[in-house]
Amino acid sequence: MSIIDKTAIRNAATVIALRDRDSDPAILMGQRGAKAAFMPNKFVFPGGAVDAADAYIPLLSDVPRPCFDRLEEDAPSGMQRALGAAAVRELWEETGLILGEPGRWSGEVPPDWQSFARTGHLPSAGGLQFVFRALTPPGRPRRFDARFFLVDAALIRSNLDDFSHATEELSHLQWIPLSEARGFDLPFITEVVLAEVESRLHRTDPPASVPYFKNDDEASLFKRLRGYEMPEVD
Repeated sequence: MSIIDKTAIRNAATVIALRDRDSDPAILMGQRGAKAAFMPNKFVFPGGAVDAADAYIPLLSDVPRPCFDRLEEDAPSGMQRALGAAAVRELWEETGLILGEPGRWSGEVPPDWQSFARTGHLPSAGGLQFVFRALTPPGRPRRFDARFFLVDAALIRSNLDDFSHATEELSHLQWIPLSEARGFDLPFITEVVLAEVESRLHRTDPPASVPYFKNDDEASLFKRLRGYEMPEVD
């Protein structure tokens, strides 16, 4: 049995699924358990840490450029494929929704991907837009370097209201009208991300730059990937 350092910063992918963006926009969220070590009771987007196997998953398409290039900025080299795969996997595990295309897997399927493979789909990250990044501040029980990906729900290849294949990690899964989301118990960073989503409602092109809240042991910085850097304003 391997020993995992719970204080280590883990790379993570979070998926913001956006439905009916031109009429009555809604986002998919669920509630974390009361006993969860990280953000208990909070309503969050589906997402989680990158697994080692994610880097070797046969994606039909990678995260598109220029998002692909921005994912590598201030990050370990070659993280893009793993992050894209993790986003697809976490969406499946936590909601039961499929982001991919019909297809047959070849070779051995990693354990964490077997339930996805049984749906008869191959994963695709081609519809993911990298729109936000945040590093959990020091002193928290879990720390994640989370990349937030926006995806139009029209690209999901399963019934948007069928969560029957989801794990029990998130409860009260639901499509929340974007105009009502701030009425839920949200983490601070999620409220910040919501503003970014609102600014992207009527735009399908990648953002000009990606906000990055970088909370390391020395300072808290607000950085724009492929942009400028400035000290955080209190």
